[in-house]
Amino acid sequence: QVQLVESGGGLVQPGGSLRLSCAASGSIFRISTMTWYRQAPGKQRELVADITNSGATAYTDSVKGRFTISRDNAKNTVYLQMNSVKPEDTAVYYCKQVIWSGSGGSRDYWGQGTQVTVSS
Repeated sequence: QVQLVESGGGLVQPGGSLRLSCAASGSIFRISTMTWYRQAPGKQRELVADITNSGATAYTDSVKGRFTISRDNAKNTVYLQMNSVKPEDTAVYYCKQVIWSGSGGSRDYWGQGTQVTVSS
């Protein structure tokens, strides 16, 4: 079985910083793309950033220059460094990893979500 566990959410003031983590564990052969999504109240889930296994990254326009996605392949972990946060960044943040496991083939695995609230 494969499990993703997220951590790092919380309350932060506008202009502050926060670092999210998402660690995968279990029977893992390989992980390709890792992605962060977010869902604000009353809104659809949106892709925030992703990173391939070769390290190529992509960001939604609203977070470019403020957020940085990175990964540690030895730890099966993806990070999201959030700087200069704004109230509109408030959302539940979810990670997704595309994982080849012991059962053969690949599938998407999701974290449980972590709440980020930006407020003074």
